[in-house]
Amino acid sequence: MPTRSIRRAAPTVVSAPRRAALRPLPRSFFDRDPRQVAPELLGKLLVRREDRRLLAGRLVEVEAYCGLEDPAAHSYNGQTPRNAVLFGPAGHAYVYFIYGTHFCANISCQGEGEPGCILLRALEPVLGVEQMAAARGIELDEDAPPGKLRMISTGPGRLCAALGITRPRDNGKDLCSPRSDLFVADDGWRPEKMLATPRVGINPKNPALHEPLRYIIAGNEFVSAPRR
Repeated sequence: MPTRSIRRAAPTVVSAPRRAALRPLPRSFFDRDPRQVAPELLGKLLVRREDRRLLAGRLVEVEAYCGLEDPAAHSYNGQTPRNAVLFGPAGHAYVYFIYGTHFCANISCQGEGEPGCILLRALEPVLGVEQMAAARGIELDEDAPPGKLRMISTGPGRLCAALGITRPRDNGKDLCSPRSDLFVADDGWRPEKMLATPRVGINPKNPALHEPLRYIIAGNEFVSAPRR
């Protein structure tokens, strides 16, 4: 299984006084090849506004999907009503329902007609942890073990449940709009080390199986374990 390292470095978590300063990333950030966007998303904050409160988690695992040239991408066979968001402008949410059980959230990349995207696979809760846990039906106490915290948002379905992301509520949402209640922000934190590995859950017969397009923060306990 090929794995390659990607450089990076820096400090720690978002501080409370800076919450109000969190702003959506500009569209230009997403208007690029998903293979460029994905590693730069690591360490950014996925933010949900709930009335006056903010829920936020640090992205620790994402996957790049390269549109019409990628046999593992939803858009590989062209535009459909389900994947239409991917063919529009960059920086919009593409949310789909899978296995009849959970939602998965993606962010569109590149310009109109170029359907690249990033699947958001895991985040580390940072703001509104108790509310995110409650949304997942998890009770927290002061001595909650790391394993219990992982259950909040490790994996794309859990991530969506923790932040209340659904297709009816969020599909097609402009994540770059200052009025959006869902967006990605940069608080200046950078991971020390990242890795690129094959993506998770790709059909064993898919020719894109071994492409190293899953990006993780190395050593972060909220990264999901790849299925074998």
